[in-house]
Amino acid sequence: MNNDHAVTVDKLEKRFGSFVAVDRVSFQVRRGEIFGFLGPNGAGKSTTIRMLCGILTPSGGSGTVAGFDIRSQSEQIKANIGYMSQKFSLYQDLTVEENIDFYSGIYRIPPEKSQLRKQWVIEMSGLAEHRRRPTAILSGGWKQRLALGCAILHQPPIVFLDEPTSGVDPISRRQFWDLIYELSAQGVTIFVTTHYMDEAEYCDRLGLIYRGELIALGTPHVLKTELMREDVLEVLCDRAETAMSMLAELPGVKEVAMFGKGLHLVAENGGQAAAEVRKRLAEAGVAVERIEQITPSLEDVFVSLIEARDRAEQPQQEVQR
Repeated sequence: MNNDHAVTVDKLEKRFGSFVAVDRVSFQVRRGEIFGFLGPNGAGKSTTIRMLCGILTPSGGSGTVAGFDIRSQSEQIKANIGYMSQKFSLYQDLTVEENIDFYSGIYRIPPEKSQLRKQWVIEMSGLAEHRRRPTAILSGGWKQRLALGCAILHQPPIVFLDEPTSGVDPISRRQFWDLIYELSAQGVTIFVTTHYMDEAEYCDRLGLIYRGELIALGTPHVLKTELMREDVLEVLCDRAETAMSMLAELPGVKEVAMFGKGLHLVAENGGQAAAEVRKRLAEAGVAVERIEQITPSLEDVFVSLIEARDRAEQPQQEVQR
Protein backbone atom coordinates (compact mmCIF):
# COMPACT_ATOMS: atom_id res chain seq x y z
CA MET A 1 0.00 0.00 0.00
CA ASN A 2 1.13 3.57 -0.74
CA ASN A 3 1.64 5.22 2.67
CA ASP A 4 0.18 8.45 1.27
CA HIS A 5 -3.16 6.73 0.68
CA ALA A 6 -5.72 6.11 3.41
CA VAL A 7 -8.09 4.31 1.01
CA THR A 8 -7.31 2.41 -2.19
CA VAL A 9 -9.93 0.79 -4.40
CA ASP A 10 -9.24 -1.23 -7.55
CA LYS A 11 -12.04 -2.49 -9.80
CA LEU A 12 -14.34 -2.86 -6.80
CA GLU A 13 -17.61 -4.59 -7.61
CA LYS A 14 -20.76 -5.61 -5.76
CA ARG A 15 -23.53 -7.69 -7.29
CA PHE A 16 -26.87 -8.66 -5.80
CA GLY A 17 -28.00 -11.47 -8.04
CA SER A 18 -28.09 -10.04 -11.57
CA PHE A 19 -28.10 -6.43 -10.29
CA VAL A 20 -24.71 -4.69 -10.34
CA ALA A 21 -24.75 -2.11 -7.53
CA VAL A 22 -21.08 -1.13 -7.84
CA ASP A 23 -19.37 -1.69 -11.19
CA ARG A 24 -15.54 -1.97 -11.18
CA VAL A 25 -14.87 1.28 -9.33
CA SER A 26 -11.24 2.42 -8.83
CA PHE A 27 -9.90 5.42 -6.88
CA GLN A 28 -7.56 6.44 -4.05
CA VAL A 29 -8.03 8.81 -1.12
CA ARG A 30 -4.95 10.53 0.28
CA ARG A 31 -4.29 10.79 4.01
CA GLY A 32 -5.80 13.93 5.53
CA GLU A 33 -7.93 14.55 2.44
CA ILE A 34 -11.61 15.47 2.43
CA PHE A 35 -12.96 13.21 -0.30
CA GLY A 36 -16.54 13.74 -1.46
CA PHE A 37 -18.56 10.90 -2.98
CA LEU A 38 -21.58 12.13 -4.90
CA GLY A 39 -24.40 10.52 -6.80
CA PRO A 40 -28.18 10.21 -6.97
CA ASN A 41 -30.09 7.86 -4.68
CA GLY A 42 -29.38 4.26 -5.65
CA ALA A 43 -26.13 5.15 -7.44
CA GLY A 44 -24.00 2.89 -5.23
CA LYS A 45 -22.60 5.35 -2.67
CA SER A 46 -23.71 3.56 0.50
CA THR A 47 -22.91 0.12 -0.94
CA THR A 48 -19.35 1.29 -1.63
CA ILE A 49 -18.99 2.70 1.88
CA ARG A 50 -20.27 -0.53 3.43
CA MET A 51 -17.65 -2.52 1.53
CA LEU A 52 -14.93 -0.11 2.64
CA CYS A 53 -16.10 -0.34 6.26
CA GLY A 54 -15.94 -4.14 6.23
CA ILE A 55 -19.71 -4.59 6.46
CA LEU A 56 -20.27 -5.99 2.95
CA THR A 57 -18.00 -8.44 1.12
CA PRO A 58 -17.10 -7.33 -2.42
CA SER A 59 -18.14 -9.51 -5.38
CA GLY A 60 -14.99 -8.52 -7.23
CA GLY A 61 -11.96 -6.26 -7.10
CA SER A 62 -9.87 -5.24 -4.13
CA GLY A 63 -9.24 -2.42 -1.70
CA THR A 64 -7.53 -1.29 1.48
CA VAL A 65 -8.61 1.04 4.27
CA ALA A 66 -6.03 2.31 6.79
CA GLY A 67 -3.68 -0.31 5.36
CA PHE A 68 -6.05 -3.24 5.97
CA ASP A 69 -7.55 -5.47 3.27
CA ILE A 70 -11.31 -5.02 2.88
CA ARG A 71 -11.79 -8.72 2.16
CA SER A 72 -9.71 -10.37 4.87
CA GLN A 73 -9.22 -7.76 7.60
CA SER A 74 -12.68 -6.30 8.19
CA GLU A 75 -12.39 -6.37 12.00
CA GLN A 76 -9.14 -4.40 11.93
CA ILE A 77 -10.80 -1.87 9.60
CA LYS A 78 -13.76 -1.42 11.96
CA ALA A 79 -11.37 -0.69 14.84
CA ASN A 80 -9.55 1.97 12.82
CA ILE A 81 -12.40 3.98 11.32
CA GLY A 82 -15.21 6.19 12.49
CA TYR A 83 -18.63 5.91 10.82
CA MET A 84 -21.58 8.28 10.95
CA SER A 85 -24.81 7.89 8.99
CA GLN A 86 -27.64 10.31 8.31
CA LYS A 87 -29.74 8.43 10.88
CA PHE A 88 -27.36 9.41 13.71
CA SER A 89 -26.79 6.14 15.57
CA LEU A 90 -27.65 7.57 18.99
CA TYR A 91 -29.79 6.20 21.80
CA GLN A 92 -32.58 8.72 22.23
CA ASP A 93 -33.48 7.72 25.80
CA LEU A 94 -29.88 8.18 27.01
CA THR A 95 -28.40 11.52 27.97
CA VAL A 96 -25.55 13.11 26.01
CA GLU A 97 -23.01 11.81 28.54
CA GLU A 98 -24.55 8.35 28.62
CA ASN A 99 -24.33 8.07 24.82
CA ILE A 100 -20.64 9.00 24.95
CA ASP A 101 -20.03 6.50 27.78
CA PHE A 102 -21.79 3.79 25.76
CA TYR A 103 -19.56 4.35 22.74
CA SER A 104 -16.49 4.47 24.97
CA GLY A 105 -17.38 0.92 26.00
CA ILE A 106 -18.02 -0.17 22.40
CA TYR A 107 -14.59 1.13 21.36
CA ARG A 108 -12.99 -0.33 24.52
CA ILE A 109 -11.40 2.96 25.48
CA PRO A 110 -9.47 2.47 28.77
CA PRO A 111 -11.19 4.08 31.82
CA GLU A 112 -8.27 6.43 32.46
CA LYS A 113 -8.62 7.79 28.90
CA SER A 114 -12.40 7.69 28.49
CA GLN A 115 -13.06 10.69 30.77
CA LEU A 116 -10.59 12.82 28.82
CA ARG A 117 -12.14 11.76 25.51
CA LYS A 118 -15.66 12.42 26.81
CA GLN A 119 -14.68 15.93 27.88
CA TRP A 120 -13.09 16.50 24.48
CA VAL A 121 -16.27 15.43 22.66
CA ILE A 122 -18.45 17.65 24.85
CA GLU A 123 -16.22 20.67 24.27
CA MET A 124 -15.74 19.96 20.56
CA SER A 125 -19.48 19.70 20.00
CA GLY A 126 -20.41 22.61 22.27
CA LEU A 127 -22.70 20.39 24.36
CA ALA A 128 -21.47 21.35 27.84
CA GLU A 129 -24.83 22.87 28.78
CA HIS A 130 -26.70 19.84 27.40
CA ARG A 131 -24.53 17.04 28.78
CA ARG A 132 -27.18 15.70 31.17
CA ARG A 133 -30.16 16.18 28.87
CA PRO A 134 -31.87 13.29 27.07
CA THR A 135 -30.65 13.05 23.50
CA ALA A 136 -34.25 12.89 22.25
CA ILE A 137 -34.88 16.57 23.07
CA LEU A 138 -31.81 17.88 21.24
CA SER A 139 -32.18 19.71 17.93
CA GLY A 140 -30.98 18.07 14.72
CA GLY A 141 -27.80 20.17 14.73
CA TRP A 142 -26.87 19.16 18.30
CA LYS A 143 -27.59 15.49 17.57
CA GLN A 144 -25.39 15.76 14.49
CA ARG A 145 -22.43 17.07 16.49
CA LEU A 146 -22.92 14.44 19.19
CA ALA A 147 -23.05 11.68 16.56
CA LEU A 148 -19.79 12.95 15.03
CA GLY A 149 -18.19 13.10 18.49
CA CYS A 150 -19.21 9.50 19.21
CA ALA A 151 -17.89 8.38 15.80
CA ILE A 152 -14.42 9.84 16.47
CA LEU A 153 -14.26 9.10 20.21
CA HIS A 154 -11.52 6.50 19.65
CA GLN A 155 -9.47 8.90 17.46
CA PRO A 156 -9.68 6.93 14.20
CA PRO A 157 -7.41 8.00 11.31
CA ILE A 158 -10.32 7.76 8.82
CA VAL A 159 -13.94 8.86 9.22
CA PHE A 160 -16.77 7.81 6.88
CA LEU A 161 -19.73 10.21 6.86
CA ASP A 162 -22.77 8.96 4.93
CA GLU A 163 -25.10 11.92 4.17
CA PRO A 164 -24.24 13.41 7.58
CA THR A 165 -26.01 16.77 7.11
CA SER A 166 -29.28 15.50 5.67
CA GLY A 167 -32.23 17.10 7.44
CA VAL A 168 -30.35 19.75 9.45
CA ASP A 169 -30.59 23.51 8.97
CA PRO A 170 -28.04 25.46 6.88
CA ILE A 171 -26.35 27.09 9.89
CA SER A 172 -25.83 23.71 11.56
CA ARG A 173 -24.49 22.35 8.28
CA ARG A 174 -21.93 25.17 8.08
CA GLN A 175 -20.86 24.63 11.70
CA PHE A 176 -20.57 20.90 11.08
CA TRP A 177 -18.24 21.52 8.15
CA ASP A 178 -16.10 23.75 10.38
CA LEU A 179 -15.60 20.67 12.58
CA ILE A 180 -14.72 18.55 9.53
CA TYR A 181 -12.08 21.10 8.50
CA GLU A 182 -10.60 20.98 12.00
CA LEU A 183 -10.35 17.19 11.86
CA SER A 184 -8.77 17.29 8.40
CA ALA A 185 -6.22 19.85 9.62
CA GLN A 186 -5.26 17.35 12.34
CA GLY A 187 -4.53 14.72 9.67
CA VAL A 188 -7.83 12.80 9.82
CA THR A 189 -9.03 11.50 6.45
CA ILE A 190 -12.68 12.33 5.71
CA PHE A 191 -14.76 10.28 3.25
CA VAL A 192 -18.16 11.95 2.90
CA THR A 193 -21.23 11.36 0.77
CA THR A 194 -23.53 14.29 0.15
CA HIS A 195 -26.15 15.48 -2.31
CA TYR A 196 -25.68 19.16 -1.43
CA MET A 197 -23.71 20.88 -4.18
CA ASP A 198 -22.45 23.66 -1.88
CA GLU A 199 -20.97 20.98 0.38
CA ALA A 200 -19.27 19.34 -2.58
CA GLU A 201 -17.33 22.60 -3.05
CA TYR A 202 -15.82 22.14 0.43
CA CYS A 203 -14.15 18.84 -0.55
CA ASP A 204 -10.54 18.55 -1.71
CA ARG A 205 -11.54 16.03 -4.38
CA LEU A 206 -14.79 14.53 -5.63
CA GLY A 207 -15.91 11.27 -7.17
CA LEU A 208 -19.23 11.11 -9.02
CA ILE A 209 -20.86 7.69 -9.05
CA TYR A 210 -23.84 6.97 -11.28
CA ARG A 211 -25.55 3.62 -11.83
CA GLY A 212 -22.69 1.96 -9.99
CA GLU A 213 -19.96 3.47 -12.19
CA LEU A 214 -17.45 6.18 -11.29
CA ILE A 215 -17.98 8.68 -14.11
CA ALA A 216 -15.85 11.59 -12.86
CA LEU A 217 -12.98 12.12 -10.42
CA GLY A 218 -11.07 15.29 -9.59
CA THR A 219 -10.97 18.54 -7.66
CA PRO A 220 -14.05 20.81 -7.85
CA HIS A 221 -12.00 23.20 -10.03
CA VAL A 222 -10.94 20.48 -12.47
CA LEU A 223 -14.48 19.12 -12.75
CA LYS A 224 -15.85 22.58 -13.54
CA THR A 225 -13.15 23.67 -15.97
CA GLU A 226 -12.07 20.49 -17.75
CA LEU A 227 -14.93 17.98 -17.73
CA MET A 228 -17.82 20.17 -18.91
CA ARG A 229 -18.03 19.82 -22.67
CA GLU A 230 -20.88 22.28 -23.19
CA ASP A 231 -21.01 26.00 -22.46
CA VAL A 232 -23.18 27.48 -19.70
CA LEU A 233 -25.04 30.76 -20.01
CA GLU A 234 -26.52 32.69 -17.12
CA VAL A 235 -29.69 34.47 -18.22
CA LEU A 236 -31.27 37.14 -16.03
CA CYS A 237 -34.61 38.28 -17.38
CA ASP A 238 -38.23 39.03 -16.52
CA ARG A 239 -40.73 36.16 -16.36
CA ALA A 240 -37.99 33.56 -15.93
CA GLU A 241 -40.38 30.61 -15.75
CA THR A 242 -42.02 31.60 -19.04
CA ALA A 243 -38.62 32.17 -20.64
CA MET A 244 -37.40 28.75 -19.49
CA SER A 245 -39.94 26.81 -21.56
CA MET A 246 -39.30 28.99 -24.63
CA LEU A 247 -35.53 28.70 -24.50
CA ALA A 248 -35.57 24.92 -24.03
CA GLU A 249 -36.91 24.63 -27.60
CA LEU A 250 -33.98 26.47 -29.21
CA PRO A 251 -31.63 24.40 -31.42
CA GLY A 252 -28.33 23.57 -29.73
CA VAL A 253 -29.76 24.09 -26.24
CA LYS A 254 -29.50 20.93 -24.15
CA GLU A 255 -30.97 22.09 -20.89
CA VAL A 256 -32.51 25.12 -19.18
CA ALA A 257 -33.05 25.25 -15.42
CA MET A 258 -33.99 27.80 -12.78
CA PHE A 259 -30.93 28.92 -10.84
CA GLY A 260 -31.58 31.47 -8.10
CA LYS A 261 -33.45 34.38 -9.68
CA GLY A 262 -32.28 33.56 -13.18
CA LEU A 263 -31.70 30.67 -15.57
CA HIS A 264 -28.75 28.46 -16.39
CA LEU A 265 -28.74 27.34 -20.00
CA VAL A 266 -26.47 24.54 -21.24
CA ALA A 267 -25.62 24.75 -24.95
CA GLU A 268 -23.22 23.24 -27.45
CA ASN A 269 -21.98 26.69 -28.50
CA GLY A 270 -22.34 29.52 -25.98
CA GLY A 271 -21.79 32.35 -28.45
CA GLN A 272 -24.42 31.16 -30.92
CA ALA A 273 -26.84 30.31 -28.14
CA ALA A 274 -26.51 33.76 -26.54
CA ALA A 275 -27.52 35.44 -29.81
CA GLU A 276 -30.46 33.06 -30.27
CA VAL A 277 -31.60 33.57 -26.68
CA ARG A 278 -31.51 37.36 -26.97
CA LYS A 279 -33.44 37.23 -30.25
CA ARG A 280 -36.08 34.81 -28.94
CA LEU A 281 -36.71 36.76 -25.73
CA ALA A 282 -36.94 40.05 -27.66
CA GLU A 283 -39.55 38.53 -29.98
CA ALA A 284 -41.55 37.43 -26.93
CA GLY A 285 -41.30 40.86 -25.30
CA VAL A 286 -39.27 39.58 -22.35
CA ALA A 287 -36.91 42.18 -20.87
CA VAL A 288 -33.31 40.92 -20.58
CA GLU A 289 -31.01 42.18 -17.86
CA ARG A 290 -27.97 40.06 -18.69
CA ILE A 291 -26.84 37.09 -20.77
CA GLU A 292 -23.36 35.93 -19.86
CA GLN A 293 -21.26 32.82 -20.41
CA ILE A 294 -20.09 31.60 -17.00
CA THR A 295 -17.96 28.91 -15.37
CA PRO A 296 -20.36 26.03 -14.77
CA SER A 297 -21.46 25.16 -11.27
CA LEU A 298 -20.88 21.65 -9.96
CA GLU A 299 -24.58 21.03 -10.43
CA ASP A 300 -24.25 21.98 -14.12
CA VAL A 301 -21.29 19.62 -14.48
CA PHE A 302 -22.95 16.69 -12.78
CA VAL A 303 -26.18 17.02 -14.74
CA SER A 304 -24.17 17.23 -17.98
CA LEU A 305 -22.05 14.15 -17.14
CA ILE A 306 -25.08 12.11 -16.12
CA GLU A 307 -26.99 13.05 -19.28
CA ALA A 308 -23.93 12.21 -21.41
CA ARG A 309 -23.76 8.81 -19.68
CA ASP A 310 -27.44 8.20 -20.40
CA ARG A 311 -27.03 9.19 -24.05
CA ALA A 312 -24.08 6.81 -24.43
CA GLU A 313 -26.16 3.97 -23.00
CA GLN A 314 -29.21 4.63 -25.19
CA PRO A 315 -27.78 3.22 -28.45
CA GLN A 316 -26.62 0.07 -26.59
CA GLN A 317 -30.14 -0.51 -25.29
CA GLU A 318 -31.59 -0.07 -28.77
CA VAL A 319 -29.08 -2.56 -30.24
CA GLN A 320 -29.95 -5.10 -27.52
CA ARG A 321 -33.65 -4.85 -28.42
